[in-house]
Amino acid sequence: MTEFLDEIRSRLDAIRAEGLWKSEPVIASPQGARVLVEGREVLNLCSNNYLGLANHPALRAAAAQAMEDRGFGLASVRFICGTQDLHKALESRVASYLGHDDAILFAAAFDANGALFEPLLTDADAVVSDALNHASIIDGIRLSKARRYRFANGDMDDLDRQLRAAREGGARHVLIATDGVFSMDGHFADLATMRALADRHGALLMVDDCHATGFVGQGGRGTPSRAGIQADIVTGTFGKALGGALGGFVAGPGPVIDLLRQRARPYLFSNALPPAITGATLTALDLVEGPEGDALRARLDANARRWRDGLQALGFDLLPGTHPIIPVMLHDARLAQEMARRLLSHGVLATGFFYPVVPQGRARIRTQMTAALTPTDLDRALDAFARAGRETGVIP
Repeated sequence: MTEFLDEIRSRLDAIRAEGLWKSEPVIASPQGARVLVEGREVLNLCSNNYLGLANHPALRAAAAQAMEDRGFGLASVRFICGTQDLHKALESRVASYLGHDDAILFAAAFDANGALFEPLLTDADAVVSDALNHASIIDGIRLSKARRYRFANGDMDDLDRQLRAAREGGARHVLIATDGVFSMDGHFADLATMRALADRHGALLMVDDCHATGFVGQGGRGTPSRAGIQADIVTGTFGKALGGALGGFVAGPGPVIDLLRQRARPYLFSNALPPAITGATLTALDLVEGPEGDALRARLDANARRWRDGLQALGFDLLPGTHPIIPVMLHDARLAQEMARRLLSHGVLATGFFYPVVPQGRARIRTQMTAALTPTDLDRALDAFARAGRETGVIP
């Protein structure tokens, strides 16, 4: 054990020495536009709480009522003794909302992607995956026996080549796998072209829509809606715009969902989502589909435009885009961490991202807009970025 722990410590020391050590801010308050960190209230610019629902009174009330009516937890996996009416209602609601036959719930969106590929595909099949796909998609593909092809991020000509190679290699079924939104950069997949290529090559299209469901597309129905296409399979989360707690889903054709219920290991060997989550998520869907959802999406879009314009006016290096994820490029890991420290000292929580979360030399502060932020909040945050940027030499 001593030799083992010494080796682990040496690896940890190397991470620190390379300036790649990640620290976790401790929040002593509910998630929201303002959070309590280190004993003081700061503006939060690094949350996936896109619509500001994480502390919404209607969701809190729905969670409390569901827990009162159905208990704290299920203490089991669903096929043994754990399925409740709330689970079935939420699956039906998600499928209807996204325009699919059925849906299946998972304890986390990571599990949804981890569960997807192995039951559906064999060594006679192939997956063609975007090079910048989320780690959960990558891990899920690794668990399957399907042949693996990768195309350069957003390169539709390369996707065409890889699809052709999969077909020429004799693949029976071919599945294109992509993020709908690439969360490190905040840019959208070209789903319209992907759908056309999938149809041309007789392939299926799977989209991970974690950073879109609830606030992108018609009525918040995600990136396929935004692109005007239908994906064959969609995975997503309840841990971001739809309340910010936890849980994931796969939505798609009935036979696909039926097979996942029979064979998906993270479903068969994980506890069912607790009543508080399922009850509150049903209420979240009520909100995002109604007039309040329209108002929240409009406010989120306005905040994203105001924030991007403000950072550009200050001279920061931004990645282009229209998504509420707005990365401020700093390139150096230590600089990203120092910038984050300075921002916190000026009352803004914004996390530095660096290797291995992003490639070497592509460190950044990933800012994220939410509908909960006010114009006054954004003005205060821009002032903090201006001060921190000048103190670190990022802007003149």
